[in-house]
Amino acid sequence: MDDAVALHRMPRWYVTLFFSDALERFGFYGLQAILVLYASAPESRGGLGLATVDAASLFGAWIGFMFMLSLVGGWVGDRLLGNRRALLVGCLVSVAGYLCLAVPAGWAAAVGLPLLGIGGAVYKPNHQAMINRMFGGSSGREAGISLMYVATQVSALLAPLVIGYLGERVSWNLAFGVAAATLLVTAVQLAVTAGQFNGVGARPVRPLTPVERRAVARRTGLVVLVAAVALIVLALAGVLGATLAIALVGVLSVVVPVVCYVLLYRNPELGDDDRRRLRAFLAVYLGATLFWMIVAHAASLLNLFARDHVDRQVLGMVVPASWLQVATPVFILVLAPVIAAVLRGNTWGTTGPRHVAVKLAIGLLLVGSGFLVMSVATVLASDGALLSPLWLVVVYLTHACGEVIIAAVTISAAADVLPPGFMGRTLGMLWLFAGLGGGLGSGVVRLAEVIPEPVYYLGIGFVAALCGLGFLVCRRALTRGLTVESVVKVAAADG
Repeated sequence: MDDAVALHRMPRWYVTLFFSDALERFGFYGLQAILVLYASAPESRGGLGLATVDAASLFGAWIGFMFMLSLVGGWVGDRLLGNRRALLVGCLVSVAGYLCLAVPAGWAAAVGLPLLGIGGAVYKPNHQAMINRMFGGSSGREAGISLMYVATQVSALLAPLVIGYLGERVSWNLAFGVAAATLLVTAVQLAVTAGQFNGVGARPVRPLTPVERRAVARRTGLVVLVAAVALIVLALAGVLGATLAIALVGVLSVVVPVVCYVLLYRNPELGDDDRRRLRAFLAVYLGATLFWMIVAHAASLLNLFARDHVDRQVLGMVVPASWLQVATPVFILVLAPVIAAVLRGNTWGTTGPRHVAVKLAIGLLLVGSGFLVMSVATVLASDGALLSPLWLVVVYLTHACGEVIIAAVTISAAADVLPPGFMGRTLGMLWLFAGLGGGLGSGVVRLAEVIPEPVYYLGIGFVAALCGLGFLVCRRALTRGLTVESVVKVAAADG
């Protein structure tokens, strides 16, 4: 297998995974661009007719649901289907989800959004697993993964332009239909190129034994039965609706990461030094949670602000509100190489625990300052005036800079917290805590309904800035907590 990867010369299997990820992310970022607008649009215009606060909560709840299931999705690939077959299944489930959203009926959205969450949860971790398995230990892996990140940002740029325009200007149903077609192309591509992978991912790495299969079948059946009975009871009681569903997902997205963290912490294979580092890394998990909770506002309240309070007239045309979300991927594509070059030329660019706290602080201070800018913007828009889109562009600039720093430092630091056999679980916890950010966000945005918007943005911006300063103040303690015990002893001896 030729694993030498360069930007101008890639193996065929890499091209397949590259384009499948770009197409799958196109659907994801298209949904991110229009979900809150679709949910808040009146039923007469093809929307769901949800109250603004429910629509704003919906995206956070949905992404929390998807991230919450990501560990299960990885397990499905590792133990049940095989990573490559799980990719195909994830795509097909997502196709079904988008097709449901393309049906002009409220019940279809209630079915489609969970299907999309399940499809994404199965697809994404198994895509990452296939990349790592196909590269193995080759030197091209880092360059290949970096190129995948560029593809993700290109999809994040194009999806709002296409899906956003179709949804806001033509038909929500057509926009979801195009997303379904994109995922169907992805599934067909994965099916017809199966031979490129030489059997890798065709079978689970550690298949379930017959006894384990029966146990999983019983437990899954019990969970499905309990969930079905609960839904029927709630429906008969007349309380089943978007608000309750969002609240339930929000609660689960908080409970599941806590339970999984405790189970990982109590794993008997971990030593005292491992648990010490895992305790310290909880601060990193929570810092990332706060960051992603704030960034998720781009698809909810910031999207609604763009629709209602921004002057979108350009050359006689009213630009769709969703198009403003293009700013973040554009900034990431432009700034990521610059930030990487700055870090390489600075001691902060070194890997290891030494500068984790400083980088987290910078990311949180950036997004906190963005929300302080939003606080001023909402004051200026309170009299009904339409503001320049530059206000939101500045906020998205802080998001992009923060994302480049936070994403890199959390993934890099997580790889060194526990022994190599726990790397997948440690990284998987990042997904769960990102889901926690989405779940918390689905509840936090409701505060915008009961307190003035300037106070809402000022409060969250202040909390983010305060946490960033906290990381700076406690940077030495966090460094000691994340450092392997033998290194700590050597440093103490040298001191």
